[in-house]
Amino acid sequence: MSESITAIKKLISDYNQAHTSKISVFENENMSRHTTFKIGGCAKIFALPEDTETLVFLLEMCENFGEKYYIIGHGSNLLVDDGGFDGVMISTEGLNRIDIHGDIMAAGSGAMLTRCASFAYKNSLSGMECLYGIPGSIGGAVYMNAGAYGGEMADIVIETVYIDKKTHKISLVNGKEHEFGYRESIFRKNGGIIIETKLSLRSGDYNEIGKTIDKYKAARREKQPIEYPSAGSVFKRYPGKYTAQLIDEAGLKGFTVGGAQVSEKHAGFIINKGGATARDVLSLIEIIKKKISDSHGIELETEIIYVN
Repeated sequence: MSESITAIKKLISDYNQAHTSKISVFENENMSRHTTFKIGGCAKIFALPEDTETLVFLLEMCENFGEKYYIIGHGSNLLVDDGGFDGVMISTEGLNRIDIHGDIMAAGSGAMLTRCASFAYKNSLSGMECLYGIPGSIGGAVYMNAGAYGGEMADIVIETVYIDKKTHKISLVNGKEHEFGYRESIFRKNGGIIIETKLSLRSGDYNEIGKTIDKYKAARREKQPIEYPSAGSVFKRYPGKYTAQLIDEAGLKGFTVGGAQVSEKHAGFIINKGGATARDVLSLIEIIKKKISDSHGIELETEIIYVN
C-alpha cells in the first residue's frame, strides 16, 4: 500500500469522526462485485461518499496526493481490467435521492434508472417507460445519453448539476447545453462529475404507463440475454446499419473466447458465461471488429468503457 493511500485512508477516518456525512471505504476491493459484467480486478481503494460534500472531499484529497481516481455509478457500462485499478474508485451509489415536484423529477446521479422509472410510474408520470430495465444509474445515463426503444435521456433531461473536474466547483447546465448526441453528452467532453439531474415528465394514465413498462420488460426478456452478466450493447450503432445484425451475419453468434461469448440471443451483447476475464472480452471485441472491417469495411466503435 502506497504512502498516499495510507494517508488518504487516515484522512477519511478523521473526516468520518468529525462529520455527520460519512464515506465508506474498502481496501483492495474486487471490482467484479461492482460491475454488471462481474469482471475486473481490485481497486486499491473503493469509496462510497454519502453526499456532494463527501464526494468533493474525496476528489480534492485524491488531487492533493496525486492519486488517480475514477467515478462509477452502477458499473453497467464498464469493463474493468483484470489487473484492477491502481487508484481510488469512487461510487456515486449514495447520491440516490429522488424527489418529484409536479411533473419534474430530481434524481441523484446514483439513483437507478429502473427505480426512477418505477417512481415516475407510481406518481402517474410518463416519459421514462422505455428506460425501465436498463441496469444503470441516472448519472451514467446522462453521461452516455442512454436510450432504448426509440427514447433517450435527451428527451427528458432539462437540467444537470455537476462538479467541475478542474475547479471542484458546483456547476449547472440547462437544455441544449448538455450537447446530447448518440451516446454522447457534454460530460464526455468536459469530464464533469454529475451530481443530480432534473427530468421533465408528463402526467399520464397509471394503467397505460404500467402496460407500456410491461411491454418493454417482456421485450427485454425475449430479445436480450438478461440472464447472464454483461455490459449491455458492446458497440455503438453504425449509421444505417444494425450492428447486431452485422455480427450475426458474420457468423459470430455464440462465438466464444474463454468465458466470454457473443450472445446467441442478441449478437450485440457479449456475455459472461462464467469466469470470463477482461482479456477474454477484449480479445472477442477485436475479433468482431476485424471480421466486420474485413467483410464490410466498417470500423465498429465500442459503447462500453474499458477501465485500467
